[in-house]
Amino acid sequence: MKVKNNIELTTFEDHLEQRYGPVGSHNRTNFEIKAKAFAIGEIIRDERKQAKMTQEELAVKTGTKKSFISRIENGHSDIQLSTLFKLIEVGLGKQINLTITG
Repeated sequence: MKVKNNIELTTFEDHLEQRYGPVGSHNRTNFEIKAKAFAIGEIIRDERKQAKMTQEELAVKTGTKKSFISRIENGHSDIQLSTLFKLIEVGLGKQINLTITG
């Protein structure tokens, strides 16, 4: 993308394609999976803090370990759907809904 004074700007999509490849490529898919895992961790952290709970309290309530909660919140652990539901619904008393778009 060119703008005034011949300064070139790169869009975020261009950056992702240059760094990870086009949408649908192996590297890009892996990046997007990790980005979504990080986003889920952020949501869990925000909901936990909103509930005024520590990682330890959430871990005890859901039968997991504090270190596991920490890894999820930092995007360093894959999470099974059953664990996600357990953390949100049992641990935080919230309801989770999933939407699939095409």
